[in-house]
Formats: sequence, C-alpha cells, structure tokens
Amino acid sequence: DPELFNFALAGGAAAFGDNCAPCHGRGAQGAFGYPNLRDDVWLWGGSLDAIHQTIQHGIRADESGTRNSQMPAFGKLGMLKPDQVSDTAEYVLSLSGNGGDQAAADRGAIIFATNCAACHGPDGKGNQALGAPNLSDELWLYGGDKATVVETITNSRGGMMPAWSERLDPATVKELAIYVHSLGGGE
Repeated sequence: DPELFNFALAGGAAAFGDNCAPCHGRGAQGAFGYPNLRDDVWLWGGSLDAIHQTIQHGIRADESGTRNSQMPAFGKLGMLKPDQVSDTAEYVLSLSGNGGDQAAADRGAIIFATNCAACHGPDGKGNQALGAPNLSDELWLYGGDKATVVETITNSRGGMMPAWSERLDPATVKELAIYVHSLGGGE
C-alpha cells in the first residue's frame, strides 16, 4: 500500500530525527564509532527484519533479544604479546590492501587464523550472525590506520545501541525500520 508506506516513511523520518540522529547523524552518515546507515556495510545485517531487530532490541543492551558479541581484548588479557598484536594488525591491514610490512603480515596471518578467523572468517570477510566486521574492505567504524587496529586488537571495542522497544511504541519501531531500510544501505 503506497499510502501506508509513505506514512510509515514520514513517521520513521521524524522518529529518526528525534532519536537516532544524535549518534548516526541527521543524514544517517554515521560518525566515529557510529555506523553509516546509507552504505552496504551492516554488522548485524541490513534486511528489514534485521534492522527491526536491532532497533527493537539494541546491541549489547542487556535485554532479552539483544545481539551480544564481544571480541576478546587480546593484548589486555595477555592472550597475545605486543609484537603478535602488531603482526596481526599488519595482516588485518593487508586484507584491505593497506599493509606495509609483508614479513609482519605473514606472521600475523598465522595468528589471525588461530585467534580471529573463527569470527571474522578465514578471509576476513566477517560474519553478520556474530556482528564480526568485514576486515577486507576499507570501511572501518573506528578507523583503519595501524595504531587504531592495534588498539582494537589490544583492548577490543564494545559499541552499544539501546533497545528502543522500551522507549518507543511498536508502530514507531516499525516505522523506523522501514525508514532506515529505505535509506539505501539495507539489503
């Protein structure tokens, strides 16, 4: 129903401006640590149902139904030594063509296969079911320079999105899902 769809888009746009824009930007372009909702890079999936679930239950929101995954803080927990973290970062950067030290990347590939491939995949393409990002592209939520990748491997990242079902009624959550999906980045 085109009329109902347009009504839902208008309601979703208004709800987005009031609730989502402070983090994702008025144009949904994202910012450091907050995903761009206009591209095709979706940590947890960009289908209408996946977007609805994310809005409704959040990410790491300590609520039933939330999506919750956590990369270990490999360096902080002593799972990897600083030189191993550096080599792994070099390998991760090489996946997107940005590595500079091939010998370090070769050593890092072995460490990646043992510690990272279970979530990010053997080719580093990620896994939406786990919220593990694709490491082979150049779209990085926290930045793709070596220092930032080393920081991520060492300390992990734990981005969080609130569960909006506790703040917004079900119809508004659905309108938001339709609106976000319509921005062009949804699957």
